[in-house]
Amino acid sequence: MVRVRAENGPSGADGVSSAPPAARKVFSLFLIKPSHYDDDGYVIQWAKSSIPSNTLAAMYGLALDCAERRVLGDAVEIRITAWDETNTRIRPERIIRAIQAGDGLVCLVGVQTNQFPRAVDLARPLRAAGIPVCIGGFHVSGCLAMLPAIPPEMRDAMDLGIALFAGEAEGRFEHLLQAAHAGRLEPLYNHMNDLPGIEGAPIPFLPADVVRGTSGMRTSFDAGRGCPFLCSFCTIINVQGRQSRTRSPDDIEHIVRTNLAQGIHNFFITDDNLARNQNWEAIFDRLIRLREEEGQRIYIVAQVDTMCHKIKGFIEKAARAGINRIFIGLENINPDSLKEARKGQNQITEYRALLQAWHRHGVLTYAAYILGFPHDTPASIERDIRIIQRELPIDIIEFFILTPLPGSADHQRLYLDGVEMEPDLNQYDLFHVTTHHPRMADAELLGIYRKAWELYYTPEHVETVLRRAKHWGYDPHNMMWKLLSFHAAPLLENVHPLEGGIFRRKYRKDRRYGLPLEHPLVFYARHAWETCSKYARFLPIYLRYRRTLKRVTRDHRPYTDVAMTPVDAAEFERLELFQSTEAARTAAAKAQRRKAKSLSK
Repeated sequence: MVRVRAENGPSGADGVSSAPPAARKVFSLFLIKPSHYDDDGYVIQWAKSSIPSNTLAAMYGLALDCAERRVLGDAVEIRITAWDETNTRIRPERIIRAIQAGDGLVCLVGVQTNQFPRAVDLARPLRAAGIPVCIGGFHVSGCLAMLPAIPPEMRDAMDLGIALFAGEAEGRFEHLLQAAHAGRLEPLYNHMNDLPGIEGAPIPFLPADVVRGTSGMRTSFDAGRGCPFLCSFCTIINVQGRQSRTRSPDDIEHIVRTNLAQGIHNFFITDDNLARNQNWEAIFDRLIRLREEEGQRIYIVAQVDTMCHKIKGFIEKAARAGINRIFIGLENINPDSLKEARKGQNQITEYRALLQAWHRHGVLTYAAYILGFPHDTPASIERDIRIIQRELPIDIIEFFILTPLPGSADHQRLYLDGVEMEPDLNQYDLFHVTTHHPRMADAELLGIYRKAWELYYTPEHVETVLRRAKHWGYDPHNMMWKLLSFHAAPLLENVHPLEGGIFRRKYRKDRRYGLPLEHPLVFYARHAWETCSKYARFLPIYLRYRRTLKRVTRDHRPYTDVAMTPVDAAEFERLELFQSTEAARTAAAKAQRRKAKSLSK
């Protein structure tokens, strides 16, 4: 039995022990998901952040299990604190005081490449005070999976006495705790060649007071890990593997019920591709029963591939199970770019059918779109955005710069070929240029990337999306806020919307290691000016959105446009989507031949 309690701010959990309370020793375990730095070297942090950390939830669940099983012995109480730095200020001096009063370990979890410098900076004062620190996550795992040698930044971290953990912690975390408790942490734990099964493993979990730091009080869990595809820019397939490992329907029901019991109804299923989870139907059936028979409120964001509409019953059951927002890796509308990225599963001839299928069930669609493929130019990017607006019924689009992330095949190829890449890992956030483009200068690529947000979220297109939402049965008011948040984050905060949040926090002393501390008068005066000017710029954008919403809600005439037109064979000749490039024309011709062949059978 584990009891969970809220402490002064952070959350805590105790392993129940048979030893008298006075005789018990405390092992303080801090689980921290670090943020990363903005261009001025300050931590990106919000009063409410956008995306929950599934790794933090997974590690907290494993820690609770270790506490319950008393893996450090009956006389040791494991006290767990979980923090997400995107919405919580981390004070290393407080951690030092807590651990120096007894025994403990700080784990910096789920650390992506752009977060690695911040993770090391958090570890510096802890290691100087003799506190054990371990860093794990996609950067460490990806580098060890794909590179022939440990990169310099990881060696530097080990030189500071930081332990590095590659791979997944299921079945291994207790050994890490035992090593830290005994003062015998190793410099490197590499489990990349032995990915564990997750069925029946301790469930991802975060207490409600931690989840409240995310907008909409949304928590997350993974129903499965791994992806069968071969996308060259992806790290998932090399860190989590290409073979799907899944939780059971019992596991998922347990996760959902545990969170419902603490008042959490919003979930993000973090599977890279839920449609390829072999248990999808059984999982959906459990969720459908919870919603339709027990009357539970469950709302889910999930990720799928572009061929999921071909799976019989998948979209219908997904909507009934509570999925009201779906994230799709559309990536590009040029088949040549998709081929170069080894994303052959994406067929542009299926995009319209896919998006319309989700909309028929009232599900909002998010699409990831990558800029910076070799064939891209500023002119072609502008053309493609106009095509998307007119012919694809996408609601929210998220732009990314093609980035060779450590752990991806793209990064491995450039590394082995000796191609110049950005040395500052903080820049690997998909919002900066990190390697040279064959047809655009770095400034040109960055310029068209930042312009892309304005090209898509024009007043005219915002009105179009709101009218489509009203037709499909999605709340236009809700849609307006989604559009506004994705438009405003890159425009006003200079961050990707997925890194955005509500009300930016900035602390003078939380600056990147090596950068000078600014004078208080300079720092606070500029921060106040920046905050006021951002809200002054936000107000007219918001009012424009409100006027558009009011115009759409008052107009009761039927609405349709090209993107909403039912899919038919003639569209291959009619739509620019299939005629803008030679590769698009070839893809359309192949689709026509397939359709003709199927009709002749």
